[in-house]
Amino acid sequence: MRVAAGLESLVIGEDQILGQFRQAIKDAQAVGGLGSVLEAGLMKALRVGKRAREETAINEGVTSIGSAAVELLHRETRVSSATALVVGAGEMGTLVANAFSATDIEHLIIANRTTEHAKALARTVSVSAEGVGLETLSAVLGQASLVVAATESDEFLIKREDLCRVAETFIIDLGQPRDVEPLTEDIVGVSVRNMDDLESVTAETEVARRSAAEDVEQMIETEFQRLLADYKRQRADDAIQAMYQAAEQVKDREYERAVAKLETQEPLTEKQKSIINDMAEALVGQLLAAPTKSLRDAAVEDDWSTIQTAMTLFNPEFESTGPTFDYPQAGPRASEEADTGGKHIDEPFAQNISEPPSDGWFIQLAVEAKQLFKLARVYEYGRTSLRWWNQRPNANWVGA
Repeated sequence: MRVAAGLESLVIGEDQILGQFRQAIKDAQAVGGLGSVLEAGLMKALRVGKRAREETAINEGVTSIGSAAVELLHRETRVSSATALVVGAGEMGTLVANAFSATDIEHLIIANRTTEHAKALARTVSVSAEGVGLETLSAVLGQASLVVAATESDEFLIKREDLCRVAETFIIDLGQPRDVEPLTEDIVGVSVRNMDDLESVTAETEVARRSAAEDVEQMIETEFQRLLADYKRQRADDAIQAMYQAAEQVKDREYERAVAKLETQEPLTEKQKSIINDMAEALVGQLLAAPTKSLRDAAVEDDWSTIQTAMTLFNPEFESTGPTFDYPQAGPRASEEADTGGKHIDEPFAQNISEPPSDGWFIQLAVEAKQLFKLARVYEYGRTSLRWWNQRPNANWVGA
């Protein structure tokens, strides 16, 4: 979040990093390099970066390395009516060209390896401009008194012999790695600056944005805590989903058994079946309401042992596929007969009821879960409900 908000940039709050951050996310998504947890965190950081710039003054003033370079030129040499040369038409070169466009230079030359890209950028600026290829770089160097090099070339593009042939020239090298060959001795009329020299400009910007940065820091802290809460809630939701899926399987199975038994006497109407199903769903909802709240509370309190125990109870595959937590495992499996008082529980649920740990909450959860397995014999309640209904005057339903 700090990176996306521009707090870690050389120019605090600069906008360029947000575009780079967004592109990095797209590149990772394109190759399947983001899992759900990391993607959620990155998207949250992207939104925080946008909010920081929209709701605070973090990006007022010098807003990029490019504008900082042009500001440095203003401070150290004459910019008005000069001819400027930008080497590179990539992201950094574009920022520099746009910064020059806001000055009163006389002419702008953009040199790039792909000439068409240089010409396309030249058409977007609001000053007199032209685009040329890098093969003409030595020639156009002699025409410019202001030079900003901003490429990612692996070799020096501006060599010492080129500089020996130019008149008074002020050069800022923003290349990563360097675009200008280091000078072993001074060349009369030639001044070269690099990224480190921009600190005088960015330091003033940092002072001006310090108050805004404090607001952004608070924004990041708030959003970070919300992100952690989202992660915790998702972890609890996984356990809750497993719990409800297990209960739904029992409910559906017992509903079918109840209906089948009742229909051995006479077919049930759809309304009768609906009443039985509604009752079964109500049982599931009421029995799992308290465990659901307890699981969510456990997530908020970082009680991951409780959540893992719940996952193990209701999801047979959890121990082999789920994440591991650094705490003692539950005790040995209890037998089906000892754990349920002799009542029948179908697999795989009987295999996944652990000896309850000392945690008071999970004891209650286990009791309620086992109670659900016993009470979920829906046909018992279906028979009782139908018998009660048939005792009413003018009852016309089938007796149980």
